Amino acid sequence: MRAPVSTYRLQIRPEFTLDDAAALTGYLANLGVDWVYVSPILTAEKGSQHGYDVTDPTAVDPSRGGAEGLAALAKAAREAGLGVLADIVPNHVGVASPWQNAWWWSLLKDGRDSRYAEAFDVDWEAGGGRLRIPVLGSDQDLDQLQIVDGELRYYDHRFPLAEGSYAQGDNPRDVHDRQHYELVYWRRADDELNYRRFFGVSTLAGVRVEIPWVFDETHAEISRWFRDGLVDGLRVDHPDGLADPAGYLLWLRAATGGAYVLVEKILEPGEELPPNFECQGTTGYDALADVDRLFVSPDGEEPLNALDARLRGGTEPADYAAMIHGTKRGIADGILRSEILRLTRLVPKSPEFPPGEVADALAEIIAAFPVYRTYLPHGREVLVEAVEQAERSRPELAAMLKGLLPLLLDAKAELGRRFQQTSGMVMAKGVEDTAFFRYTRLGTLTEVGGDPTEFAITPEEFHQRMARRQSKLPLSMTTLTTHDTKRSEDTRARISVISEAVPEWEAFLDRMQELAPVPDGPLAALVWQGVVGAWPATRERLQYFALKAAREAGNSTRWTDPNAEFEASLSAAIDGIFDNPEVSSALEAFVDLLEPYGTSNSLSAKLVQLTMPGVPDVYQGTEFRDGSLTDPDNRRPVDFQARRDALADLDAGKKPESYSDEAAKLLLVSRALRLRRDRPELFGGYHAVTVSGVAANHAIAFGRGADDGGTVTVATRLPRTLERDGGWRDTVVELPRSAVDAFTGRQFPAGPVLVADLLEQYPVALLVPTD
Repeated sequence: MRAPVSTYRLQIRPEFTLDDAAALTGYLANLGVDWVYVSPILTAEKGSQHGYDVTDPTAVDPSRGGAEGLAALAKAAREAGLGVLADIVPNHVGVASPWQNAWWWSLLKDGRDSRYAEAFDVDWEAGGGRLRIPVLGSDQDLDQLQIVDGELRYYDHRFPLAEGSYAQGDNPRDVHDRQHYELVYWRRADDELNYRRFFGVSTLAGVRVEIPWVFDETHAEISRWFRDGLVDGLRVDHPDGLADPAGYLLWLRAATGGAYVLVEKILEPGEELPPNFECQGTTGYDALADVDRLFVSPDGEEPLNALDARLRGGTEPADYAAMIHGTKRGIADGILRSEILRLTRLVPKSPEFPPGEVADALAEIIAAFPVYRTYLPHGREVLVEAVEQAERSRPELAAMLKGLLPLLLDAKAELGRRFQQTSGMVMAKGVEDTAFFRYTRLGTLTEVGGDPTEFAITPEEFHQRMARRQSKLPLSMTTLTTHDTKRSEDTRARISVISEAVPEWEAFLDRMQELAPVPDGPLAALVWQGVVGAWPATRERLQYFALKAAREAGNSTRWTDPNAEFEASLSAAIDGIFDNPEVSSALEAFVDLLEPYGTSNSLSAKLVQLTMPGVPDVYQGTEFRDGSLTDPDNRRPVDFQARRDALADLDAGKKPESYSDEAAKLLLVSRALRLRRDRPELFGGYHAVTVSGVAANHAIAFGRGADDGGTVTVATRLPRTLERDGGWRDTVVELPRSAVDAFTGRQFPAGPVLVADLLEQYPVALLVPTD
């Protein structure tokens, strides 16, 4: 199996096609990248900017370059010495425009007689033999139906007509009643939807790839990529939605000839991949959480808790465990109640299992789940513990919970299998998409894959985790920014400084609440941290960020029930940044305070990620500083020409004058990536490197390679506190061999070296043995 040394993620879309990616391969190779890593490229909903709404799994999307574009990328990549990693989406397909999806169109037209009926996860009995499509603006909107060109139309929506279901002059409502589908008011999806979907997105319908012919037909084109030598590895989106993830990965291994595979799996702290997963690791959110917490000061936790309590109008900060129980329960009882009710229908009908109590108990178990899902028999103890926790929370449900447990432990039965698919949906929507916007003491910590109650970690703990990573998952991806992160790596790096400057942050936030108030204290903390981290940014970017954050939090306004008065106040607060000189002046002053330390964090975190165990990914454009926020902000176009030019300047000898220069991060990324690609023997092991002296805690230092013969990474942590306490002074790092710094070219002898001397120009050093 060929595995990448590093990857570079590109968002392929109609405005940046596979042909554009092919034209970029020379730059990526010069940057030091080993494989180019592309977002989904199968045919997706027309105009899709992300590609996760595949409508035709049998062809590369023409709007993204088509088969010719993929061939061009593969050819260019080979010529540049690059491999290709492709993102695939087996869990679901896009059905927003039924006419674009031949499988879905056939299902709607022919119902259970469709060849593709087995491919979709539909509970026909629950819909009275019909598939419910939640598109109507109200229950009365059936009067808006029309028959046009042999199709049923609802405004811009187009649906097929079953054979013999329409005659000239028929009332469209009567025709609708004869179809295998039922168009319903969109709000009914929460309780009455009868097909599996991706989370709460009704326009993404679940696909049953556990059925052999469905797998074969949805993966025929993907298999061709490997037969034709076009692609070298795959990233599998959302495996937790599948009925049998381990079985799927086994089939995928056969279909790809044993290629390199990563899974987009969120591992909670302490959780490991099931041993029967045929893959090389995850997409790196677990690594992101470890790296981030290395640059957060533990001294900031108590004062930030006190501020959080004040913002919530009480004496105690938010109770995260209680919060996520509530948000998960709210999701299970709200937008995903239809999934809970489907599980309820699978429980044997008897007086022992009254449906209302069954649904309550199932929702309570899922709300108590500490991880996304089990993979029975792997994780059996997790399910047992969740049931016990539910019993402690709801003792009146004890008998019901005990009765349900053996049914849920039977993974061969539909209830046990489907329960595992459902728990991850609730976790994702209740935690990532709700609680992470409510638990706001420090935005660095509420990132995908992290546990925000783990505030910070020590260098010693980091070393232990990296040793485990090297031992167990040496080919797993590491990342700091993705298309799904809520804040980019550089945004978080600046926000992390707040943990070292809590009094100044509190004073700034209070001033903002005077000048540009957000009438929701915890949300105000989140919004102003985002603004500070991303600054400078446009009005439009910040307006969308603030609105999305507020609606995701769901405390003061919601996507489905917007509070116009609150949203106007929120918008006015953002406008104040641009229209009120006092607001802009205070913002600039606070950003100026954080900036040098945020830049230090940015460079340090990046070097750690690029040189730690695993396969480092660089998200598009982040070789420069990138102050992005949540999607779609993190998917904006990248000025690659500026990066080409800057890299050429570096290679011509024009070095950054200081670490705050834009090119400093590019220098770090390019030199680290080139070294990993060209000298892989220097990165084979992992061990802590000794740092001693009064400021030893402010350095993270580790060696790679065997027998002390690899690189040594040295990076600064908690830089504001370091400066306040008098700098490095007598602190030394013990170099196992004489070495040269890959960034400055300066040479250092084996033995103790003053960190102040080593990090004189940059807050980081990457030392390469010279002997």
